[in-house]
Amino acid sequence: MTWLFDSHIHLSDPEYHKDLNQIIRGMETMKIKACCVSMDYTNSKRTLEIAQQSKLILPFIGIHPECANETLDPMITLIQDKIDIISGIGEIGLDPTYIHNDEDKKNQIYVFESLLSLAEKHDKPISVHSRKSLDDVFDLLTSYRTKNILLHWFDGNKKQLQKAMDLDCFVSYGPVMIYANDKQVLLAKTDEDKILVETDGPVRFSRCFEMKSAQIDFIPSVIFCSSKILNKQFDEMALILEKNSKNFLGI
Repeated sequence: MTWLFDSHIHLSDPEYHKDLNQIIRGMETMKIKACCVSMDYTNSKRTLEIAQQSKLILPFIGIHPECANETLDPMITLIQDKIDIISGIGEIGLDPTYIHNDEDKKNQIYVFESLLSLAEKHDKPISVHSRKSLDDVFDLLTSYRTKNILLHWFDGNKKQLQKAMDLDCFVSYGPVMIYANDKQVLLAKTDEDKILVETDGPVRFSRCFEMKSAQIDFIPSVIFCSSKILNKQFDEMALILEKNSKNFLGI
């Protein structure tokens, strides 16, 4: 039996709260497991709570660059206390969108490096946010022996994609790939064993998705699109992605 994986979704977001039981039932029916990433300390605790409801929810906890100005110590303690329970650390990374002064930049780098160090120490996979910051992220990653790195929602150019492959990173593609030619080109140039798929819900997508919040049941559509781009059958693509997802998660 092949399992499908959503490599990056925020199921702990309030957007999903009232429908969570229905979402889990859908995951059971469709055979989908989800890497549930977090934004900050409070959201990480919520992620751990909902992960207790189903083994299909794989908890990632961490501090998103948008939240890098929060106190780091409680997050480090939480990760260390739950290190045997969590599937990985994330969402972590860099993003100049949320930088308004030098102090913000220093905080982002400090938080990212601190959590990279924890991932290295405990050999945990990481889900990395790298919007408008890929080159800086690459520079920091080379200083750590962190394994199983996912550059989620890969949005770089071809040269940056090659750098990601050289660094042995996984990269993930989401619903936007279904209607965005540039993402389709990047997918076609990605090493087959480094491709993952995601929704990044509750992000909203246009075109065929009519600006609806991403749902985990978008995943089969992303896989189908991937299979067409790579000239494979759906089942073959699903098997490749299952293997890649397990390799990323170290399971």
